[in-house]
This record gives sequence, C-alpha cells and structure tokens, in this order.
Amino acid sequence: MRLATLIFVFTAFASDVARSSDAICPELEGEFRPGGLLWGEITPGTSVRFADIDVPVLPDGSFVIGLGRNAPNEMDLTVGENLVCSLNIAAREYRISRVEGVPQRTVTPPAEQLERIRREREKVRAAKAKRIETPGFLRAVRKGLSWPATGRISGVYGSQRFYNGNPGNPHYGVDIARPTGTPIYSPGPGLVTLAEPDLFYSGGTVILDHGYGLSSSFLHMSRIDVAVGDVLEVGDLIGAIGATGRATGPHLDWRMSWFNQRIDPQLLVPPMP
Repeated sequence: MRLATLIFVFTAFASDVARSSDAICPELEGEFRPGGLLWGEITPGTSVRFADIDVPVLPDGSFVIGLGRNAPNEMDLTVGENLVCSLNIAAREYRISRVEGVPQRTVTPPAEQLERIRREREKVRAAKAKRIETPGFLRAVRKGLSWPATGRISGVYGSQRFYNGNPGNPHYGVDIARPTGTPIYSPGPGLVTLAEPDLFYSGGTVILDHGYGLSSSFLHMSRIDVAVGDVLEVGDLIGAIGATGRATGPHLDWRMSWFNQRIDPQLLVPPMP
C-alpha cells in the first residue's frame, strides 16, 4: 500500500521537476508536501544542495531531502555546480490544537529555569548535528518504518498548539496515547545520540540517528532502556511511554527531523493498526 502511494505521488508531480537543456535533474520519489521526504539518485560524487544544506550522498549516489512544515510551494534543488531543479510542493493545511491542564511552569517558565532550558536545547542540537553516515540505516528507512507504539493518535504533525489558552510552537510530531509503562520500540535502525531522563519540556527523551541527517526523537518517556552509542535495529526496545515534561497525560510524542527540517513520521509508516 505504501509503495503504491509513493509511486502515485511521484507520478503526479513528475512534471514539476524542471529539466535543464544540457542535463537531467534527478527523478525524485516521495511525498511532495510539507513534512515529506524525497528520495533521489545521482552520479556518485556529484554534489547536491537543498534548503541551504549540503546534502550528504550515499556511495551509490542515492540521497534524501526533507520538506519542513512551512516549506514554500516552490523550492530549488542544486545538482553539481549550476544545475538548478525546481520542485513544486503541494500546500498543506494544519489543525488548531488546544491543550488544557498543562503545568503552567512549562507554559511560562520561571526565570530560574531559562538557563536550564537553554543548556538542554544546545544538548539536543549537538545530538542532531552529529554526522552518522551508515548507508544500511538509511536504506532501511526508505523501505518504510514501523510504529514505535500502537494506540490512539491524540496529536498530529503540524497542528498549531495553544497551551492553557496561550499560543505555542506548532506540534512537530505524532502523539500516541497509551498508559505509562507501555513499551516503545525502535521504528527503524539507527544510533542513539541522546538519552536524557528529564528534559524541561520533553521529559525523558531519546534521539535515534538514522544517518545522513535523518533522526527520530521520542519524548515524555517514563523509562529509558538505551544509552548513547547503542546501535538499534527495528523492533529493539527503547523504553516506556510516560507523561514527563510538558504533558497532560501518558503518551509518546514521536518526531522526525532531516537536519533542521521537521518531518512528519506518519508519512513513513503504514496506517495505525
């Protein structure tokens, strides 16, 4: 089912990939909308640049790029020194999400917590900035990921959040509501680059790097069963669902990023069972 979706999306937008008179832009496959990943192949050794990012290319010439929540309708992919390929990105609408009952200290943090928040954000940035280039990780992701937990989806990617009536940042993940202690499993292979039991906003947090700029984050965990440096395969135990950090009840907030672009995990998994 997912393969059919990918082929349909690519076919629908194939005409939107511009052609150069002296070269051909790579064919891209994936979701041409905010939150999507696009996969392509070029001659090995050729440079690729997208969204001001030097895109890492696998030894076989394959690569992946990510479209953030606010991706514009037109974006350029530069191949080599001067081949510019124009991509048309479909528009996407987002829900309004109102979350009540959040501890007020996590909505308007007291001054004494601001330095802690700054340090934790730097720690997360450093974990995501690590360059992991293991081709097998990324090739496995391209085949599709598994749900890290199953249950009721209580929050979706991109929704504009209001906490206790106060506007906050958009929600960049998918929320899965299950009781505290429910196991969380690795949705795909990767290297653990962050394992923190008590971050101010996200509580128990793990970052799993899938390589080449792509990573998964697991938030609000009650228990962490991995450590930095662990290599995980799909289905390995990561920890357990909780309600730590800024949360009103037990759930897993699963997020994905391609470098600084926030990706929608639901576009990479089958429908929730």
